[in-house]
Amino acid sequence: MDFNNLIQNIAIYALPVLFAITIHEAAHGYVARMFGDSTAYMLGRMTLNPIKHIDPIGTIAMPLLLLFTTAAIPGGPFVLGYAKPVPVNFANLRHPKRDMIWVALAGPVSNFIQAVAWTLLLIAMFMLGIDEDFFFRMAQAGILVNLVIAVFNLLPIPPLDGGRVLVGVLPRGPAYQLSRLEPFGFFIVLALLVAGVLGSWWISPLVQLTYSVLIAPLLSLVR
Repeated sequence: MDFNNLIQNIAIYALPVLFAITIHEAAHGYVARMFGDSTAYMLGRMTLNPIKHIDPIGTIAMPLLLLFTTAAIPGGPFVLGYAKPVPVNFANLRHPKRDMIWVALAGPVSNFIQAVAWTLLLIAMFMLGIDEDFFFRMAQAGILVNLVIAVFNLLPIPPLDGGRVLVGVLPRGPAYQLSRLEPFGFFIVLALLVAGVLGSWWISPLVQLTYSVLIAPLLSLVR
């Protein structure tokens, strides 16, 4: 293993991962407050201070482990992480079933916006003639990390954002049955990840799709 390359990868991915998960969680809190729930605000979690959102496992250990274990895989390292979930009391929302959809979507949407922002930064560096490989790779990492985190969270299994969206969309009976999976959702997602199903059948296809629809047209402007 090339440890110099590994350290460089950590430096390249650290800032994009930190921004991605911090803004993702803060977005949930901001939108929840817009729709009537101030729980995150009162607990000091509606903030862009990354320290408030860092989870030792999901924010630090998991991304580093993935960097270590996938550094030698063709196509570059695979990075996925998560932060401490922002507390939302859905009962405080003005229209709980409907509003939970917007609160849940706020996180992934913030990641798609960040992916576009990193793309614009990449384009700006190219147009300004900035020839610095480290910053180009960081911008590329920012695009990839945000697309991966967005599509991962849209998986329709509670407590992921996609699961909460599906609960909000379904009629009360099916929605209640789906919501009962929430205590087991982490283990279901972990099993799908270990089995390779999550990466092959959900993350990779959707990242490629969103890249071709959202990012590629922007990059084509400077080619």
